[in-house]
Amino acid sequence: MQHTTLIVPGFHGSGPLHWQTWIEERLPGAQRVRGIDWEQPVLARWAATVRDEIDAAPHAVWLVAHSFGCLASVVAATDRPDKVAGALLVAPADPQRFGPLGLRTAGAGADESIADWLPDTALECPSTLVASSSDPWLRLENAAVWAERWGSRLIDIGDAGHINTEAGFGSWPFGLELLLAMQRVHDDVPLGAISVEARSQRGRHGALARIRHHTRFTLNRQVGRDAFNL
Repeated sequence: MQHTTLIVPGFHGSGPLHWQTWIEERLPGAQRVRGIDWEQPVLARWAATVRDEIDAAPHAVWLVAHSFGCLASVVAATDRPDKVAGALLVAPADPQRFGPLGLRTAGAGADESIADWLPDTALECPSTLVASSSDPWLRLENAAVWAERWGSRLIDIGDAGHINTEAGFGSWPFGLELLLAMQRVHDDVPLGAISVEARSQRGRHGALARIRHHTRFTLNRQVGRDAFNL
């Protein structure tokens, strides 16, 4: 089955020495999601861009995501179960550290986290969540909770930090082989064979629509609060 591999970096992006760049250079037809401001982790914007890339792809899409990109990818994949063939989610960022408008700030007026607004059912596609026992962005026990929530196979690779360049993950043969093994297993499985309920979610009932609604509500509340303080 023909497919497109879509690379989805995380907060601050993935530089030339990052394992995502290394994998991208080794997979024919792989492409990186475009149009995201890597310094502004706003889930509604990121997920919308990932979903647009999925829609534009000529074939079924395999998502290869890291950190905050995992959260955006899960939202997009939930809305496009008929187009996403599978997902490799590496070191997801803790959604508790993010609000609808980006990183949460400390204090009594801090926005609520996006955790409760993420999909709470299993993805329709096969997925694997790779986690680390020393990840500063997400504790391993919390990674296990999200893996169960999304129906993902959990792989603990031990003391590996955030599984990024700083942790020594430039070339990453294990990650590439893991992706290729997932693709080989599922290449002969047509999309929709596992669940006849899999249909693209559009309009106000989709996962992205819920995120957008909450983001608009938070933004309007913030504007009102700022106006009151003038």
